[in-house]
Amino acid sequence: MAINRRDPQQGLIVHSDQGSHDFQKLLWQNKFKSSMSRKGDCWDNAVAESFFGTLKTELVYHNKYQTRRQAKQNIFRYIKIFYNRNRLHSTLDYKSPEEYENESKTTKLCV
Repeated sequence: MAINRRDPQQGLIVHSDQGSHDFQKLLWQNKFKSSMSRKGDCWDNAVAESFFGTLKTELVYHNKYQTRRQAKQNIFRYIKIFYNRNRLHSTLDYKSPEEYENESKTTKLCV
């Protein structure tokens, strides 16, 4: 889904856990570079661990979901609307992920 929606360039580095054979094949077919953490080592995946900790602290623990659908919709809105567009991140020079990505694209076009 991300490949179809975002149309990423060849050489994209995808960091994940060990992943399935099919997932690794998908990366290879799209000429992406795989960056995998070691089995059972959460420190290798610190950015993802931080994201899920933030998601739980800022959203999930403050809500009681009646259905899985309700949880999915609420989490989707949080990520798509708030986290990616508005939430400032210290690792991104206090910019939102969307702002940082847009600046990065502009910088690459100007170089």
